[in-house]
Amino acid sequence: MAAGSSYVSAAGSAGPLRRPAPDAGAWLAELAASPLIVVLRARHASEYAPVMEALLEGGVRHVELTLSTAGVLEALGDLVRQYGADARIGVGTVTDAVSAGTLIGAGAGFLVTPVMSVEVVATATAAGIPVVPGGLTPTELYAGWQAGAPAVKVFPASLVGPGYVSQLRGPFPDIQVIPSGGIGTEEADAWLRAGALAVGMGGPLVQDAFAGGSLAGLKERSRKLVAAVATARGSGTGQ
Repeated sequence: MAAGSSYVSAAGSAGPLRRPAPDAGAWLAELAASPLIVVLRARHASEYAPVMEALLEGGVRHVELTLSTAGVLEALGDLVRQYGADARIGVGTVTDAVSAGTLIGAGAGFLVTPVMSVEVVATATAAGIPVVPGGLTPTELYAGWQAGAPAVKVFPASLVGPGYVSQLRGPFPDIQVIPSGGIGTEEADAWLRAGALAVGMGGPLVQDAFAGGSLAGLKERSRKLVAAVATARGSGTGQ
């Protein structure tokens, strides 16, 4: 179903319009060009900066900080000012509308949820901010899509595999899917070739960077993964 169009229910009556956030189209174009969202979980947001620098130097253009990391709200504005010209910085692990509104006010470029919360979708959409609500079942994912999310997150993606994208596209041919949770660097291209809009990845790429691991190594892994997902995007079936 195209953004902004209506649907017809089984009873033949027109259903609600999908109304994605005004910034959704620009963000979808950004993801089409760089289909990787790197998820960062640390003990404290003060640890983010050097890791983010390595990721950006490696070509990463979408970074998802996590609300479960201490100090994220306080650090978000400074991180956006420092790195926002080179990457879109969003926040994940958002589960309620109050937190969503606070993060939007602090400068989040997009929001991601681990659960299907139409309230978070409504809050972000009203503010003009892209949002990716998480779910696993077709019922959950369609609820977020119909609420106006420009894309939905299949989570945890490792439970279903890349073939799930084509299965979802049977009844929902236009749905945009971002898998996250348990995806390794060797599996990202399979999801994109199957038609995913982008992939979300954390530990398999970041590895030990928050524990004193090599930032040069992280930059090199990022470069290789960015190149791999770009190649997979070019041969994918869903875009």
